[in-house]
Amino acid sequence: MINNPADGSEIFFDDDQDGGEPILFLHGSALSRSIWRGLGYTKALGEGHRTIRMDLRGHGKSAKSHDVADYTMDKVVGDIQAVLDHLGIERIHIVGYSFGARTGLHMAMHHPEQVISLIMLGGTYEITDGEIGKLFFPGYLEVLRNGDIEGFVIGQEKNGRLDPSTRLAFKSNDPLALAAYYEAAETLQNIDLADLAKIRIPTLLLIGTRDQPRFDQNKIMVRTLPDARMVVLPERTHGSTLFPIEPVVNAIQSFWTGRQR
Repeated sequence: MINNPADGSEIFFDDDQDGGEPILFLHGSALSRSIWRGLGYTKALGEGHRTIRMDLRGHGKSAKSHDVADYTMDKVVGDIQAVLDHLGIERIHIVGYSFGARTGLHMAMHHPEQVISLIMLGGTYEITDGEIGKLFFPGYLEVLRNGDIEGFVIGQEKNGRLDPSTRLAFKSNDPLALAAYYEAAETLQNIDLADLAKIRIPTLLLIGTRDQPRFDQNKIMVRTLPDARMVVLPERTHGSTLFPIEPVVNAIQSFWTGRQR
């Protein structure tokens, strides 16, 4: 664990310290770094790489402020840079899911010198009004503000079964910190298409056909990003993007192999 020198927030991470190009795994909202090991991604993608998994602020073992102002994208990206500085790592592959994917996109835009490649799983360049509520359930924010994390998990399960790793990650959250995080997420900066077109980092977009509006947004991204490829995950929703892992892992490995030729 380190303290981000910008504001003193504690940021927790795991580092396997093996050789090879480093991979930074960035989880989605209401999850934690444990999702990557729980679903098997670190093992499947880790051979020949150094794998780093961090808890984004408001999640896992990292700082859980109840202040909306502590969840700006600039602060989240600053946490990543603080971890990389602490580890002495100059460049990384980023594998990000949902909010982690959007965070990776901001890293690629503002700090391209630090990003070797970007893998976006269920990611997007913009959040439309009311989109987060549609992903969860009506009134989810009030449930969290009332401190009812069990109610949040039950409400989410009405949208479909949660795999055990995801359910455990959801239940481990501080509901008031999560409420503040989601309030901030509704107002996080979107990326203009003109700025998207300037990002030249090799990018792989993996998106489920039933993950709307992200599926349509990914079609826009693959046409706009100068060096991007899109892989469709048939019949997957946003919540089922990561599992089963085999098609996702195969697509990532193929993308990296092609980049090395």
